[in-house]
Amino acid sequence: MQKMTYKQLATIIALVCGSCSSLGAIAQSYSTLDKVKQSGQMTIAYREASIPFSYLGANAEPTGFGWEICNKIVDQVKKAVGRQDLKVSTQAVTPANRIPLIQNGTVDIECGSTTNNADRNKQVAFAINYFYTGTRFLIKANSGIKSLDDLKNKKIASTTGTTNVLVLRKFNLEKKMGFDLIAGKDHAESLLLLQQDRADAFGMDDILLYGLRASSKNPAELVVIADPIQVEPYSIMLRKDDPAFKKLVDDTLVGMIKSGDFQALYKKWFESPIPPNGINLNAPMSKELKDNLKALSDKPAM
Repeated sequence: MQKMTYKQLATIIALVCGSCSSLGAIAQSYSTLDKVKQSGQMTIAYREASIPFSYLGANAEPTGFGWEICNKIVDQVKKAVGRQDLKVSTQAVTPANRIPLIQNGTVDIECGSTTNNADRNKQVAFAINYFYTGTRFLIKANSGIKSLDDLKNKKIASTTGTTNVLVLRKFNLEKKMGFDLIAGKDHAESLLLLQQDRADAFGMDDILLYGLRASSKNPAELVVIADPIQVEPYSIMLRKDDPAFKKLVDDTLVGMIKSGDFQALYKKWFESPIPPNGINLNAPMSKELKDNLKALSDKPAM
């Protein structure tokens, strides 16, 4: 066999690398809608305890505000790809794995309680912001804690993989609160840390705290206190660099807002009795959300 020259070897390597680059570009341009149309399947991510956005109801099936919006999006996907026979699968996610599972294609969309911020925008994409919340604290009603000052040098639980942990760390440092931060793997575990007196308070998005309180065995034992430390938007999460799918998701939200369906859904989940305990969260729309129903912005928190 004739010995290959360095020049010939270099040419072959360049051709192979060029092919790899082309394949990479093709894969990157292969949108969610292409994937769904070809496979006939779509996977929606849900959260098990993000009340009232996405959680397991009394029948152990996903339900909630975000969950219903996700199903409206699925209806539009079916029309866009011409597949009324589309098979829809569900996948439970946690704060720790939700972004990787979107990135690697295990799930196609997550309509939960994910904060849209600048750092996450480097990894995934977000639709129009559909809720605004702030970090506050859940405490036991008999704890004697009334204000932020009472939380100095206390044990504060929060959930791993959430922006709240970062907010609390920053607040702890800047205000010299002396917090001992304890991490729960999910919201249910963080709540348990409080209920079992392993933490004095649970720091999280206020609307989630109201939801967890409402679904607890004795809601009267728990109280949400303090003004929000930081206000942030929630948004539907999807894969990055997929403009066609993002447009479909955004257009679905815009259509719901203009028709009044979004506002009706908000009233159902935030201002009416909800499962499993039939408690009304009594959470009217914030000024930020009302403003964004006009602005239709996907602007992230910094």
